[in-house]
Amino acid sequence: MVEKLFRSDSYLFSCISRITSVSEKGITLDKTVFFAFAGGQASDEGTIGGFKVLEATAEGPEIYYKLEGTPSLQIGQEVDVKINEEKRMKIMRLHSAAHLVYEVFAKHTNIRKLIGSNVTEEKSRFDFEMPEPITPLLPKLEEESNSLISQNLPIKTHPDEKNPDKYWWVCGEMKMPCGGTHVHSLGEIGKIKLKRKNLGSGKERIEIIFA
Repeated sequence: MVEKLFRSDSYLFSCISRITSVSEKGITLDKTVFFAFAGGQASDEGTIGGFKVLEATAEGPEIYYKLEGTPSLQIGQEVDVKINEEKRMKIMRLHSAAHLVYEVFAKHTNIRKLIGSNVTEEKSRFDFEMPEPITPLLPKLEEESNSLISQNLPIKTHPDEKNPDKYWWVCGEMKMPCGGTHVHSLGEIGKIKLKRKNLGSGKERIEIIFA
């Protein structure tokens, strides 16, 4: 099983790993900084052994990496794992922003159930059911979220005491399960802007972008 270094240090952008398997699914590693799509968060971009990673797939506790070309890599071989730092930082900022905005949104609407979410380097968003448009409330949600960001509260992520495979995102009194990557404080997010998108049939979406 791969050791997911991004869980303990999301600011680690490279590492030296050993290949643990080679198959049609791709290669696996003994440890990695390369996040694979999970929980709505986009995969990292980068290279393994100098070869571009075309796809990173999480299957249970394992991650499979498909590389560009047909590299002759062998089990036990040491490889450099490097990710795109700029993309990782943008994703971390927008992922933490999504949690923050969600908490502010839930406080004002009492809506906790989400029907979808996604985080990329360009924007993050979450979807929910609501009979009327969220538009009138957006300015207040945006103002309050940016006010909290300016307070630069610390953010911590840690494994659950009873289930080490489950991780928590914690900021002040806000707490929610999440195994993605995050910044260390709200101030690192920077100013954000909120947009509304109607999904039809009483379904709404809040999109979060950098201001």
